[in-house]
Amino acid sequence: MNTNLGNLRELMRAKGVDAVIIPGTDPHQSEYVSDYWKFRDWVSGFTGSNGTAVVTLNKASLWTDSRYFLQAEIELKGSGFELQNVEYRGELQLIMKWLAKEMSEDDTLAVDGRLFSLMEANRLEQLCGENGFLFATDFYPADEIWEDRPSRPMSPAFVHDEEYAGEDVESKLSRTMEKVEQSGADSILITALDEIAWLLNLRGSDVDFTPVAIAYFYMSEKDRTLFIDSNKVDSEVENHLSKYNVRIKDYDEIERFLDKRNVNDTIMLDPNKVSDTLGQILECDKVYGTSPVEALKGIKNEVQINGFRHAMERDGAALVRLFMWIEQNAPSGTVNELDVWEQGKLERGKSDLYRGDSFEMICGYREHGAIVHYSATPESASTLQGAGLLLVDSGAQYLDGTTDITRTITLGNPTEQEKHDFTLVLKGHLALSRAKFPVGTTGVQLDAFARMPLWQEGMTYGHGTGHGMGHFLSCHEGPHSIRTSLNPVALEPGMVTSNEPGLYKEGEYGIRTENILLVVEGPKAKKFGDFLEFETLTLFPYDTRLIDFSMLTDEEIQQINDYHAMVLERLTPYLNEEEKLWLAEKCASV
Repeated sequence: MNTNLGNLRELMRAKGVDAVIIPGTDPHQSEYVSDYWKFRDWVSGFTGSNGTAVVTLNKASLWTDSRYFLQAEIELKGSGFELQNVEYRGELQLIMKWLAKEMSEDDTLAVDGRLFSLMEANRLEQLCGENGFLFATDFYPADEIWEDRPSRPMSPAFVHDEEYAGEDVESKLSRTMEKVEQSGADSILITALDEIAWLLNLRGSDVDFTPVAIAYFYMSEKDRTLFIDSNKVDSEVENHLSKYNVRIKDYDEIERFLDKRNVNDTIMLDPNKVSDTLGQILECDKVYGTSPVEALKGIKNEVQINGFRHAMERDGAALVRLFMWIEQNAPSGTVNELDVWEQGKLERGKSDLYRGDSFEMICGYREHGAIVHYSATPESASTLQGAGLLLVDSGAQYLDGTTDITRTITLGNPTEQEKHDFTLVLKGHLALSRAKFPVGTTGVQLDAFARMPLWQEGMTYGHGTGHGMGHFLSCHEGPHSIRTSLNPVALEPGMVTSNEPGLYKEGEYGIRTENILLVVEGPKAKKFGDFLEFETLTLFPYDTRLIDFSMLTDEEIQQINDYHAMVLERLTPYLNEEEKLWLAEKCASV
């Protein structure tokens, strides 16, 4: 890593650059990116999905959020990078405060403008002006010094059939254009990969765990153009797109295309998603606003919702087999954390609709469970034993839905403290899942439901409580969320969210309990308006061996029993006799 950092600094000196900011994203502002754009990883050695590296001629630092603090401490050793422990996700204000101490007036801060949104680049330019720095957006170090750079992915795109999507492309395009015109624009540039995939009922495999194809999409009343590498498009995809009057241009033609837009056009851009490079090319009028596709795809239709339900049933059956395997093999000391992931893929792969995992399994045994986004390697993977806590956070991509579940189990001899902590987390999880709330409620208003039992004992967790989830798409999506930071988007029927409080004790263990919830209509009150509530989609029992029942109310115990009864009823048809007996024992009334 020192060699790579040294090569970067040589280039900086040659180009007259005093500092550079390197995000961990791609030109589409993706959370998970293909290897082609992992320049930050190449320079620093840090592999987390969120993190921003900053390099000057004599110092280097990396900012990430609390999910990755422990991982970053390990991966950055010997890299020449210093970890900045802050509770922010690459907060530019904090980065600029650090740079203000390290740079001098008239020094040049440079970035690759293709990797920064219009909003981020604008903010950086303002901060540079406030500090007397020069700002450049045309610094492309990955193109010049990354000699063994992986190729841009060329996996074929494929059609996501309407029988799973529940809505045809023309309907989605029409609904989107209606929103665009309401904003005062006559066209829109969409750059987020999951939005393009949803809008065109297209999927791909260009990014690990997220079934998207790398592309851009431009739309007006008269023009629908998809910019994508032509060798990704077979006759089926071409025919599918032509049916909706979508023409195809090469991915690299996007800049030339935008440069030729009529100056009388008015184009809608999402300033948090469209790159600074593309936004600056356009000379026509612009309307800035959140992409309407984000809200449209955030509310699932009935076909998608039923798909989720069926996917959760198959996924739950696969997890029964996986956790039976763990219990049978852990005491022998012959399997490790990576073996659990491989077994999980094997069990889920028995479904014809399985298309891979939705993220890299987090399988953390004992102290590894305290690393929130722990990623086992052949060197780090712990061997399981017949005691201690095991945290397994995993999910799958099925044609009819995406799954994400976390269960923490004991492999034997749980301590009273482990049971106490597990029960605190479970109480918060149960409280959120049974919440009823008025229409118009936002996630930040519900977040404390999940945290309160921990707060009462002076503890908390650094990550969000709930994220939206795509349908055979990104495991993490907006526009809604449940977390302590303000998100003004109200929860609506048809939205899907996770419910995942946790507790992490460094060097000891981690605990997280996660289900996926669907927002549904709830009680109607004449005096107080309509209310909403949650339907639990995830189907797998909690480990009752870890529950301190003296800490639970009668309502909570009944809630667990009702949930376990549903799990048993829904999963039993998918299981053989041995599996049915195992599940019946785990779901027995408490």
